[in-house]
Amino acid sequence: MELVNIPQRPKNPLDLPPGLLKKIGIGVAALIVAILAYSSFYTVQEQERAAILTFGKYTGETTAGLHFKWPYPIQQVVIVPAELTQRIYIGYRQEGDVVTPVEEEAMMITGDENIVSADAVVQWKISDIQQYLYNIDKPEQFLRNAASSSIRSVIGSEKLDYAITDGKTVIQEKVREKLLELQGKYHTGMQIIDIKFQDIEPPSGQVEEAFRKVTNAREEKSTKINNAAKYENDKIPKARGESQAMLENAEGVKKSRILNAEGDVAQFNAIFAEYAKNPGVTESRLIIETLEKILPKAKIFISDSSGDTVKYLPINELLRNTGAASNAASGSAGAQQGGAAK
Repeated sequence: MELVNIPQRPKNPLDLPPGLLKKIGIGVAALIVAILAYSSFYTVQEQERAAILTFGKYTGETTAGLHFKWPYPIQQVVIVPAELTQRIYIGYRQEGDVVTPVEEEAMMITGDENIVSADAVVQWKISDIQQYLYNIDKPEQFLRNAASSSIRSVIGSEKLDYAITDGKTVIQEKVREKLLELQGKYHTGMQIIDIKFQDIEPPSGQVEEAFRKVTNAREEKSTKINNAAKYENDKIPKARGESQAMLENAEGVKKSRILNAEGDVAQFNAIFAEYAKNPGVTESRLIIETLEKILPKAKIFISDSSGDTVKYLPINELLRNTGAASNAASGSAGAQQGGAAK
């Protein structure tokens, strides 16, 4: 039997192992599914809100948390810091602690054609995401231009002296009103929280020094007025209180004297009534009571002086008898005290 060598076909380098294409297809499909699943979930942070766009059209919004959306290009998400209070600076820029002046924004002309430098900060936040994204282009630049325009409009109608002294608060409120009016007119979706001027100053040099002196004089004037008002508020109530106390005291003395006078009158009327009944007895009693008051230690002897006979009145004996009786009474009282002591 003869062996025949059959020539083998050369091996093609493009030939793949069986099942490799299937594995590659499964891998690609798994990768696509993973990418789609990853792109279908998104996270919104605490100070953010997300606008949902379906085929490029605004269809809603979501708040903080983990959310699901359809994969791109069906849906996409635009996240904005809607819950964060933001600031823009007019007349300067601030990065951390570094402040850079912007003279072209700060310099403006007042109503009396003087130059003044005004720096301000505007606090704002996003109130309507749809308006913020679609109604205006470059919202922050629009807000900066609107704030600068409002400041120039208000300061351009005021005098320099008023702007850098007493009018700062009034000008600040007018600028805020104009800025709110612009935001409402164009529906920017931005809420103006506050606007505050950092400085409103005249140009540097002699003019600045002169206005600084004027400002200091005004502040000194206000301080003296406040001190005078404080002194007035302290003294006038005290004087009114003392005056009221004196009036009340005088009224009390008045009532007291009236009552005493009325009591004296009542007493006199009572005595007079008794006197009218028996003038002699009443007269004698009054005389005796008066003598007792003015001569409290005097010995008074009363005798009947009626008749023509001259009566003998032994005053000395009566006084001796009265003195002996008094001594006896005193001795008796002393003996009683001694017996009690034993």
